[in-house]
Amino acid sequence: MLIGLIIGSGFMLVWPSLKKGAGASGASNLNPNQAVMLINRNHAIVIDVRDDAEFATGHITEAKNIPLVQLADRVKELQKYKDKPILVNCQGGVRSAKACAVLAKNEFTAVSNLEGGINAWVAAKLPTVKGN
Repeated sequence: MLIGLIIGSGFMLVWPSLKKGAGASGASNLNPNQAVMLINRNHAIVIDVRDDAEFATGHITEAKNIPLVQLADRVKELQKYKDKPILVNCQGGVRSAKACAVLAKNEFTAVSNLEGGINAWVAAKLPTVKGN
């Protein structure tokens, strides 16, 4: 019984790290504050995978808009960033996670997902730019 308790306690200590770390795509999930640090310190490229209309309502400064449905066909546009930090965002974090998987499949090595998407960014009172 004591061994089971030790194993269970050890697993409970490690579980948050496993859950918080890399997703199925190998991309790390970053909260808005971590994303700002990645952009500012590592000059990350921001890819917004929402459609054009969503993008126009407000996006991260200097974000490049490539809707998720077009990403696989337009991945060649991003080849020069293959080994550079990339932050991917959408509205809530689901489409960007899928986009991270597409990028990982195409051998991009430093991809991060904005956890909670632009909704989390706005909730953190971070600036957005309107228009295309």
